[in-house]
Amino acid sequence: MIEKFISPGDKVEMKSTVNVVLPDGTKGIKTYKSSVYDILDEGRLEIVMPKDQTKLVLLPVDGEYDVCFYTHGGMYRADAKIIEIQKINGIYVLVTEMISNLHKYQRREYYRFNCIIEMMAREMTKKETDIYAEGLAELLPQSDMIRGVIVDISGGGARFVSRQLFRESSMILMRFELPILDMEKSFLLVGRVIYSSEIVNRANEFENRVKFELIDSVTREKIIRYIFNEERKNRKK
Repeated sequence: MIEKFISPGDKVEMKSTVNVVLPDGTKGIKTYKSSVYDILDEGRLEIVMPKDQTKLVLLPVDGEYDVCFYTHGGMYRADAKIIEIQKINGIYVLVTEMISNLHKYQRREYYRFNCIIEMMAREMTKKETDIYAEGLAELLPQSDMIRGVIVDISGGGARFVSRQLFRESSMILMRFELPILDMEKSFLLVGRVIYSSEIVNRANEFENRVKFELIDSVTREKIIRYIFNEERKNRKK
């Protein structure tokens, strides 16, 4: 199906979704530019191994990336995993497989900021969701929440790792803090689970993606302000 939207030669931008350790020992969130080499079957495609100036960047097998495709039909995004490295006609390529659905990139989407933020979460009942919607979040119990770590966040949602699998489409209560203007601000938000699955080769660890629901514009703006400030700090470094 992806060949309907993506063609060989299309430019791509690959952004690591977790901290990656490269063969040279460097570690962190990195973005690479490359192009599509060929489209395979079953959601797989080959991407030309990216270069840093004239030097090949040897991305690790099993690395996961947020990939943006620049096509004649517009921009598309998907999460992809490197499953193999090959040399074809003298060109090194990354054999990747889609681990999320390909979707049209809308510029109105919120920027996802990579981070490490401790958080607590638990599933909510329908009654609890209604209580939250009425502005009575302080009445909801928080003693039975489980620990997790947010690994990226945006004004629209978050991705976090936990030791619990959540039901897709379920509503969860999330509690975390963000440093804003040199002060720790507490957030108690509701998220709808859009993805939850065990992480490959990491037993009893689950990746979860949520979309913020019932969030007011002031709270959303605080999260965006946090992202903006952290990005500015990173650029200065």
